[in-house]
Amino acid sequence: MLLADVVATSTAVGSTRSRKAKVAAIAELLAAADPGELEIVTAYLGGTLRQRRTGLGWRGLGELPDPAGEATLEVADVDAAFARIGSLAGPGSQAARAAAVEALFGLATPDEQRWLRGAVTGEVRQGALDTLVQEAVAVAAGVPLPVVRRAAMLAGSTRAVVAAAFAGGADALAAIGLEVGRPVLPMLASSAKTLPEAMQRAGGGTVAVDTKLDGIRIQVHRDGDDVRVATRTLEDITARLPEVVAVVRDLPGRRFVLDGEAIALDATGRPRPFQETASRTAQRAASDVAVTPYFFDLLHLDDEDLLDSPGAERLAALETLVPEPWRVPRLLTDDVAAAEAFAAEALASGHEGVVVKNLAAPYDAGRRGASWVKVKPVHTLDLVVLAVEWGSGRRSGWLSNIHLGARDGDGFVMLGKTFKGMTDEMLAWQTERFLALETHRAGHVVHVRPEQVVEIAFDGLQRSTRYPGGLALRFARVLRYRDDKTAAEADTIETVRGLA
Repeated sequence: MLLADVVATSTAVGSTRSRKAKVAAIAELLAAADPGELEIVTAYLGGTLRQRRTGLGWRGLGELPDPAGEATLEVADVDAAFARIGSLAGPGSQAARAAAVEALFGLATPDEQRWLRGAVTGEVRQGALDTLVQEAVAVAAGVPLPVVRRAAMLAGSTRAVVAAAFAGGADALAAIGLEVGRPVLPMLASSAKTLPEAMQRAGGGTVAVDTKLDGIRIQVHRDGDDVRVATRTLEDITARLPEVVAVVRDLPGRRFVLDGEAIALDATGRPRPFQETASRTAQRAASDVAVTPYFFDLLHLDDEDLLDSPGAERLAALETLVPEPWRVPRLLTDDVAAAEAFAAEALASGHEGVVVKNLAAPYDAGRRGASWVKVKPVHTLDLVVLAVEWGSGRRSGWLSNIHLGARDGDGFVMLGKTFKGMTDEMLAWQTERFLALETHRAGHVVHVRPEQVVEIAFDGLQRSTRYPGGLALRFARVLRYRDDKTAAEADTIETVRGLA
């Protein structure tokens, strides 16, 4: 299959708001793919490469060769090229990588070059979430959607099961189960603004209220002496967390799968800044920052799968396997006041909030539903827009990603960017507004006079060497533009530092 066919479908998917039309377009292309191409095409339709790391980024793709005049690239050849690029290491690898990029992108048409750069940098914004791709697989292969979803969750990705869906149908997908040593997609929590709302959405009655730690999600598989630690994205980080491996090897079971968090704590037991945990778990080098594992669920124990067991049974089994020092603090209650007191204590201890869990619910791997509901305080700041980036995909023609700054003396200091929380109406408005404030352009970035105030919600702050203020917003999203405020009334960097 030509890469041009994938790019054309990606463009069609990104240009429509109709979920039905998106699914139909993806299903049509999947049906046309050869069996050996299905996994690659499925990944590409989701806007990603099969390779977790390629060693490429915006800098390495800044200057591209002249594009080809005709589409000749096959998806299998593109996949093989990125596999070769990702394998380059050692002396001379930088030059070899640049040459490989030159060769690959020189065979791509202008549209293919844009798509390839977006796939490498994670900027393919076509509105084709994995849930849509799963729906398309179900349509194209003629299998029930719930069977596709469950198989993908247990295999770790949709692309891992697409060949089975086409070759063996529902029976082949149903045969895919949990395997100790193969990470599954984690169960996710939805959000609520208040604890009473969260408790009601989680089914009411007695619920589990877990402390929400500001660490990284880990899934730990043990099979005898073999221990494997994976992230939320299923990346293997076993070698980076020897302290987690040591804890798990001391547990009494021989074969199990645990779900939890790893977090860096200070000498008093309070969480260190999230950036320290993230940095510690991202590197193989020795570090004086240790992480502590805290587990909150058990998916398998001694040859018994617990995915479909009620939460209460899984938690009881967890308590028999994992000592209290390695379990997430938890309260079982049906009393709102008790839950709120527990949440207040979690916040006072420096943690993010709480997660309310339905004790009757199974472990719904890879899904975000009402069985788990997180509650954490939302921070807001009034910041000033310093620049805006042109959008891509469905946002082509609109100014989208805004650069955010806090007041710093007579100027402004940048804290991050966001394109989250914007409606079509807001995109249209801000495109007109910021073009009127334009001072100059640098590539796809439109710099503007620092006059427009915007109210931003965010989940927290992290240390950053990228921005002069030393801080960056986490999970920033737009709430509203504040035409009632001038830039002189925006929040200062001192206010932001006070929240860190």
